[in-house]
Amino acid sequence: MKEITVQELKQKIDNKEDFQLIDVRETFEYEVSNLDGENIPLGGILIEADKVAKDKPVIVQCRSGKRSAAAVMQLESQYGFDNLYNLKGGILAWQDAFDPEMPVY
Repeated sequence: MKEITVQELKQKIDNKEDFQLIDVRETFEYEVSNLDGENIPLGGILIEADKVAKDKPVIVQCRSGKRSAAAVMQLESQYGFDNLYNLKGGILAWQDAFDPEMPVY
């Protein structure tokens, strides 16, 4: 599984690179804080796989990196995606590196 660090993600955001960010946390978690990604909770990721881009890099994130890793594995094995990256450490790593005041559920 390919991974990306929060530092690499921030660089992509700062450089205005073309990629999709998917947050697989539950909606109530997403509403507390998010990185402006599209919210598709893990339980529905296979049902909503058509919302996942196949023509550009897709970074999948959650709270700590565990659920997003599960989402990446499911999408790769069920639908053959090869453009997915797990955000290592999730939003907790982002909070630690860039935004200590960010509330995280």
